[in-house]
Amino acid sequence: MISAIAEIVLAAPRGFCAGVERAIDVVELALSVSGPPVYVRKEIVHNRHVVENLRTKGAIFVDELDEVPDGATVVFSAHGISPAVREEAQRRGLRVIDATCPLVTKVHLEAMRYARNDDSIVLIGHEDHDEVIGTLGEAPERIHVIASAQEVEKLEVPNPDKIAYLTQTTLSVDDTRDVIDALRRRFPKIVGPSRDDICYATQNRQAAVKRLANDVDVVLVIGAANSSNANRLVEVSEMAGTRAHLINDVSDIRREWLEGSTRVGVTAGASTPEVLVSETIAALRRVGVAVREVRVVEEDVRFALPDELEQMARERGMTLPSRAAMRQSI
Repeated sequence: MISAIAEIVLAAPRGFCAGVERAIDVVELALSVSGPPVYVRKEIVHNRHVVENLRTKGAIFVDELDEVPDGATVVFSAHGISPAVREEAQRRGLRVIDATCPLVTKVHLEAMRYARNDDSIVLIGHEDHDEVIGTLGEAPERIHVIASAQEVEKLEVPNPDKIAYLTQTTLSVDDTRDVIDALRRRFPKIVGPSRDDICYATQNRQAAVKRLANDVDVVLVIGAANSSNANRLVEVSEMAGTRAHLINDVSDIRREWLEGSTRVGVTAGASTPEVLVSETIAALRRVGVAVREVRVVEEDVRFALPDELEQMARERGMTLPSRAAMRQSI
């Protein structure tokens, strides 16, 4: 695409995390077991390529449960849902398969624990993100959502000695650390989870981008505009001093972004299929252009399937197909 490019450097790890793989597998397997249509509340993960692929196989994506017929099978997305949504599904007699990422479920459980302890809860995250909306639903009267250290000074809670914090799982590690530090200065007795709620995959992909940014002239981050973790990868690169651009796919690349660049970095958000990375490399690569990978850690995390999916298969006298085989089509 640009004659000056001599090397393409890939960040690793990149792309699908265990929670995303599990969520996609859930929809694929639900379609295999029960046959289409299978309804999915919200985007199963924040990537239109994944959503469109599943739609062609019989998944029907809806914004709310009132769009789902009574008695139908519905999958909850990886981002989690509020108790009110779960109660509505039960009242409607819907067959529910919950694809919420286990690391998001962990945050929900912590919110419930702090609420039972009569703590005020500070949830660090973006208030319009599906994950935050779901967590907020666990204790809306107790949870305060903030996104920056500047907002800490404006916080008002009934008892400053009984306060806890949680974080959205897909945030910038550095930005979240600043907010937590500000909270601890203002509320010395604040408590938090035993480990940061930012998930392992988010941290690993941000660490890889930091390493990548030191080695290239510009970074291309492949991911959806509404993907929190993909947007954070852009921010991490820019904070490291390297220009970065978010693209849905190769068609979004602008020639002027790459002018004068000899080394181009490529990474992908946790909801981005590897095929989009391959297409980007193919578009950038010309004779003499080397491709190198910078890996900061190996990932071997794998989450079990939801019990309700296994039960559905048993009821039909079926054995679930191999998850690896199902994923080859994404």
